[in-house]
Amino acid sequence: MKTLDIFTLPLSHVKKSKMRSWLTVIGIVIGVAAVVAIISIGQGLQESVQANLGNLGADLITVTPGFSRASTGFGGMGASSGNINLTDKDLNAIKQVPGVLYVNGMVSGSSDIRVGTEKTSVSVSGVDTAVWRSMVTTKLEAGRYLQPGDSNTVVIGYSLAHDTFLQQITLNRPITIGSKTFKVVGIFAKSGGFGGGDNAVYMPADQARDVITESLSRNIFNSIMVKVADQAQANKIADDIIQKLMQSRHVNTRTRDFTVTAFASIQQQISSITQAISLFLAAIAAVSLLVGAVGIANTMFMSVMERTRQIGLLKALGATDNEVMKVFIMESGLFGFVGGVIGIICGILISVLISVIGLSAVVTPQLLVFALAFSVFVGVLSGVAPARSAAKMNPVDALRFEQ
Repeated sequence: MKTLDIFTLPLSHVKKSKMRSWLTVIGIVIGVAAVVAIISIGQGLQESVQANLGNLGADLITVTPGFSRASTGFGGMGASSGNINLTDKDLNAIKQVPGVLYVNGMVSGSSDIRVGTEKTSVSVSGVDTAVWRSMVTTKLEAGRYLQPGDSNTVVIGYSLAHDTFLQQITLNRPITIGSKTFKVVGIFAKSGGFGGGDNAVYMPADQARDVITESLSRNIFNSIMVKVADQAQANKIADDIIQKLMQSRHVNTRTRDFTVTAFASIQQQISSITQAISLFLAAIAAVSLLVGAVGIANTMFMSVMERTRQIGLLKALGATDNEVMKVFIMESGLFGFVGGVIGIICGILISVLISVIGLSAVVTPQLLVFALAFSVFVGVLSGVAPARSAAKMNPVDALRFEQ
């Protein structure tokens, strides 16, 4: 049998059975479209999460008072105890840990903010202006960051500037926080809620202590932010900070009263979760392809039954078992190929529609190649058993077969 015949015989049979062929192809189309759409949504979700997590900074470590041994969350973050605080002594101890680049003692709390006649409550963060610029990861929409020597100046979040009050807060506008007046020198770009504090106000730590509702002494901090020189060593440096603070605070693993969290570990855990979700959704979509594979196998078995006399004639004319198998595998592979191409087009259209309504979906060339290759593989695999059945037929019995 000529190679060209191996290609033309399946095509001619598919053309004769158009309705059944299209019904078979539809099963593959649905499966491939589902796989492409769901994987593209999963990849879009991962990219969106990674972009937002980038605002956290993989080279940052945070130290907070209090420790919960029952916590299994990110980095073992526990609830803070009201009688436990971080002090200048802890700040100096952390600075001695190798690999630590900057240390920022932070004061946080809430206060009232007034703009004109409007008033609301706002989150206030006091920072060390000498190092804050080197540690903050959120970009500015306008203005500048806080600088050493700044007094009565603030940087505010995007939502606070644009959405909280009827009249937007602009640069250099005076606002009243607590009982003091401050000038806005910077406005953060929209952060999406990851690490940027869209509704927060940032000011020098000493002035934050004067305006926040909770009273804090000059040497007390609510948290300490640490920037490391090498983000690849962040988890190791976090462990070193734990050991250093346990020594300086005279506590052990049982009496430990502080929590150290490396943002790099948070990023890894969230990325693992989003990848697991994407794989789970893709596995669900792959079930549709299995249904399509069963449809192809059913169609091919029916095709073998209908073409028994043709198979007998081919073998009587000298066609080998291998050539007969190739004919039927080529036909099943054709179902997979056509279904894959149409399914990819449908999957891309679904992804575009999803992007239009606001969700993120990313269709990559690698995904399209994988989807097409997988659909052809499923088609070929579904045709192996019917093809073997056809190849094993005795030509004499096949020629005697009557439908």
